[in-house]
Amino acid sequence: MENVDVLIIGAGPSGAVASAYLNKQNIKVLVLEKQKFPRFVIGESLLPHCMDHLSEVGFIDNIKKHGFQEKTGAAFYKGKHKTEFFFNDQFSDGWSWTWQVKRADFDNILISTAIEQGVEVKFECEVNSVAASASEQTTTYTDKSGKTHTVKSKYIIDASGYGRVLPRLFKLEEPVSTPPRGAVFCHIHDTKRTKKAGANIFIHSFNENSAWIWAIPFSDKTTSVGVVSNVELVDEFAANNGEKFLNHIRTFGDLVGRFENEKLVFEPRTIHNYAVRSKQLFGPGYVLCGNSTEFLDPVFSSGVTLATGSGLLAAKLTEKVLNGEQVNWSEVYEEKLRRGIDVFRTFVLGWYNGDLQTIIYSNDIDPNIKKQICSVLAGYVWDTENPVVKKHKTLIPTLAEVIRIKEKEA
Repeated sequence: MENVDVLIIGAGPSGAVASAYLNKQNIKVLVLEKQKFPRFVIGESLLPHCMDHLSEVGFIDNIKKHGFQEKTGAAFYKGKHKTEFFFNDQFSDGWSWTWQVKRADFDNILISTAIEQGVEVKFECEVNSVAASASEQTTTYTDKSGKTHTVKSKYIIDASGYGRVLPRLFKLEEPVSTPPRGAVFCHIHDTKRTKKAGANIFIHSFNENSAWIWAIPFSDKTTSVGVVSNVELVDEFAANNGEKFLNHIRTFGDLVGRFENEKLVFEPRTIHNYAVRSKQLFGPGYVLCGNSTEFLDPVFSSGVTLATGSGLLAAKLTEKVLNGEQVNWSEVYEEKLRRGIDVFRTFVLGWYNGDLQTIIYSNDIDPNIKKQICSVLAGYVWDTENPVVKKHKTLIPTLAEVIRIKEKEA
């Protein structure tokens, strides 16, 4: 029998940030992680807002030592149209840069730094059951040798990501409103890229807004390249060891020649139906954060930022609970988190229905609107001083319609 103040399920970015924060408050934490680190995971282009969270828990210096590729913006391409956003020209006050990372290395640095700070982490331990209540939580888990353990805690933070431990155990998952999509991707050598192409993420639209390519350059002259679309197209591209996918990225528009004859770091892989949602984000004695809450779509690279932000907020509120304070989880956690996710949702929906692409690729996009959109792309989706954040549901479709009318008249 083990006893801790807070049990955290998952050692990814959300769990690492939450555990580091609580440890700094002298709260006894145990992190249980199903896998052995380092391990591969997708989601490699960060947003500047996550730097606020990483800085607060003392992770930045150790990350810098690794020499990850610095990211200062994002470039969007569609046929003859090209629009670049630079984070030093955004509406919100915040970080003007971040990193593009191989997540196996990045996630390992985060949790290793938390361990250096004093956090106890057990890898290759799978949670089997959880009995939650307002006063005490009882969790059983199996270690890598097959031995079963029991741990009692005052609170549980589920940062299990796609594992979604508590949503599965407590039947919290619910259908998402977006159509099923998938991705086929690989890492490939990228020796011919220009200095400009070696910096920021490039997103290329095709197939009438229904599909897009990501190109995320790393500092070691390799690049993550993927195609996101409906499941049928992804399966078609992935067939025969990704034959159509590899041909597509080697012959597509602005990418022509860049990946020709380049060797693969690993063969194409696929992921399907990644969009998930939990109908509630907290309950008696537990809270969900990161991808255990909701994951929308990779197009705006929101995953890590939502993970670190929700992990940090969950940890701060858990500290209050342990100190005997009353916490209105619905108001200060779930509603706040959903508000930020809803901004990203509007952008995702606007991307695929064409509204956001109409704005982004406009020949004369308003500079102020561009700055406001840039702040969302930087992850500052809780800055309600930003008109695009405050009125995102009506502003994006209205702006798109105005631009379409102007272009027709012209």
